[in-house]
Amino acid sequence: MMEKLQRFGGAMFTPVLLFAFNGILLSFAIAMQSELILGTLASEGTFWSNIWFVVESGGWTIFNNMEILFVIGLPIGLAKKASARAALASFVVYMTWNNFIAGILSVWGNQFGVDYSQAVGGISGLKEIGGVKTLDTNLIGALAIAGLTVWIHNRYFDKKLPEWLGVFQGTSLVVIIGFFITLILAFITAWIWPPIQDLISQAQGVMANSGSIGVGLYVFLERILIPTGLHHFIYQPFEYGPAVVEGGLVPYWMANLNEIASSTGSLREIIPEAGFGLHNVSKVFAPIGIGAAFIATAKPENRKKTFALVLPTALTAIMAGITEPFEFTFLFLAPQLFAVHAVLAGLLSFTLYSLGVSAVIGGGLLSNISYFIIPMASNHLSAVLLFFGVGLLFSVIYFFVFRFAITKWDIKTPGRETSGEAKMFKKADYREKKAQEKNSNDNRSSHNEKSTSIDPNAEKAIQFLEGLGGANNITAINNCATRLRVSVADESLVADPDFFKQHGAHGLVKKGTALQVIVGLDVPQVRDYFEKEVENQKID
Repeated sequence: MMEKLQRFGGAMFTPVLLFAFNGILLSFAIAMQSELILGTLASEGTFWSNIWFVVESGGWTIFNNMEILFVIGLPIGLAKKASARAALASFVVYMTWNNFIAGILSVWGNQFGVDYSQAVGGISGLKEIGGVKTLDTNLIGALAIAGLTVWIHNRYFDKKLPEWLGVFQGTSLVVIIGFFITLILAFITAWIWPPIQDLISQAQGVMANSGSIGVGLYVFLERILIPTGLHHFIYQPFEYGPAVVEGGLVPYWMANLNEIASSTGSLREIIPEAGFGLHNVSKVFAPIGIGAAFIATAKPENRKKTFALVLPTALTAIMAGITEPFEFTFLFLAPQLFAVHAVLAGLLSFTLYSLGVSAVIGGGLLSNISYFIIPMASNHLSAVLLFFGVGLLFSVIYFFVFRFAITKWDIKTPGRETSGEAKMFKKADYREKKAQEKNSNDNRSSHNEKSTSIDPNAEKAIQFLEGLGGANNITAINNCATRLRVSVADESLVADPDFFKQHGAHGLVKKGTALQVIVGLDVPQVRDYFEKEVENQKID
């Protein structure tokens, strides 16, 4: 079950990766139309304002079509074969379901407690999706129908029909089955979803008013679940789902950014729900303290190497919000430190919210500049100063806590290894069979002879496949933002984590037959080559 949840969470991240650019662009375009920032240059109707309005219009593409994005993106990660065809089927089945709901409500809306004549949005419970006026089932409906379609696809895509019915097999059969199932589901949805919308509305009020403790607990849970891959299920309903505001915190913050920036008073009073957008704050400030502790506790002869190793990963974390190299390092070496990190991250957001800061903070400093710092600098400068002041204070706390723990328990963080080699991940106690070592060397030679690609990502894919026991040992392939997630048939065939680090990985997470090769931001490209290599080897 855990493996399936991890796979689902990783698949959800496929469309989420598209949000970063649009989010930064959109917040910047909105800021460029603010008279608070640019004065009369940004007045309504000026050439400057009109140009940025056009840019903003394009930026909303992702956020206005999130349901469709997930409906198409989820099958890419979950389909066991022909994922592109699964994505097409998923879109068709999802829109068929919405059209069924639209037809049902236009005829029997009153019987289901829905006034279908109302305009979309607001308290109507209606939304226009792909040009269809339907119930606003947000990501819940999109994920449910996409998951259903993937199940149908995996089960029936290869189903052989009689010759005279051959035109209906493959993707057509998946869509046909989906048609009849969603017809039934549409009636069920029209019946049960309006009451569920009422419950969601009530839950939003509870979450929005849960105070500093609620915000701190939310951030703690989001951090502590990272090793399991289940943290997606914590933050995505808040950022892109209906957990605290309809449509998700990120789109809501963008849509109201100028209004929020123009207001006066405490941000917590203006938009208390945005306290749940503070979960990314630790990504900016934790790496400063943690990285400094790694360098300070390294052996003198290894300090320069450790600095060279820590600096790029720290900058990546601070600027882009990719913190996994740090988090997995001390997760492997000392799980208690990871727990401390989760607690400190929760306390950081708790403190900021208690002091009146409530804002959707981007994943790294780059997005923070356009999401928060520039727009809020005029009327909410105190919130910006608190963000940096409290954040840097916690960087100092991180440094002293981690330095104390590393020296107290002699934790072999980078630069403290007995081998004298600075590395971001400690060698885990996994044993590789001697026979596998020989087999790995033979396979490596064979693969190198076959491979004509000089692309480093292709080389990584070949070596990773070798370390995972070859194509016949692979049962499932997926990825999230930085990790290649693979399930294997026989875990004893998997090479030592050092093997993966020697060939470009940051490390290996092993949970039985479910493995995660920590690749970095190139993981989508590595996965593509990896899948092709698996196919090629199985054909050979």
